[in-house]
Amino acid sequence: MGTWPEGVARHVLARVETTMAEASRLAPHLAGPAWILAHEQTAARGRRGRPWRMPPGNFAATLVFHPPGGPAHAALYSFVAALALDEALGYLLGPAARLSIKWPNDVLLNGGKIAGILLESLGIGGQISHLTVGIGVNLAAAPPPADLEPGAMAPVSVAGETGLTITPEELLTPLAAAFDRRARQFETYGFAPIRTAWLARAARLGEKVIARTTTETHEGVFETIDESGAMILRTAHGPRAIAAADVFF
Repeated sequence: MGTWPEGVARHVLARVETTMAEASRLAPHLAGPAWILAHEQTAARGRRGRPWRMPPGNFAATLVFHPPGGPAHAALYSFVAALALDEALGYLLGPAARLSIKWPNDVLLNGGKIAGILLESLGIGGQISHLTVGIGVNLAAAPPPADLEPGAMAPVSVAGETGLTITPEELLTPLAAAFDRRARQFETYGFAPIRTAWLARAARLGEKVIARTTTETHEGVFETIDESGAMILRTAHGPRAIAAADVFF
């Protein structure tokens, strides 16, 4: 897992506004996929555009590439990314690390949120020219509580949970390799093997969870994800597919 994938560019920068913005700026000029890693972000945003400060030593990188297929297909790279990050962290932290994936793409360590993933598409009129996959990992420190959304899962860090010091560059190579391998699998065999591997790493599968959309709250047993990546809950009113929601344990 330690070999950089062939044909993928690598940009390591000291300081940017955000790696997502830098990826969008570079996208029209790229001949192929590219990872952009930055040691400092000056205008980072979290979910719903909330300000997000990046503690020194943490990982912030974005992959930009041209995805085959349309928007529904591109959205499934969220699961590819989460699986790749879980595998890269497992490679670095060893088999004793209790890693899992909270639907759809938050990676957990010892039950606390250690990483988040954000996808954005670039294009015109429903046609996707590029997809950006932004990944943030708490390697050195968890963000301060003031930066969190109300009710958000408590964050943890690699250093705090394991005592290990891992640099952003040390994570980037195995992550890029894992993403490349899983993306090739997805593009060759479809979502089925990604879905199977993701479910094997899923947090709270078979247990009760609460899923809150912008208008509704659903409680039920997390049974599986379907071929579109939707969470299937077994509720008191029967099975329900949840395409997008915040999930609470």
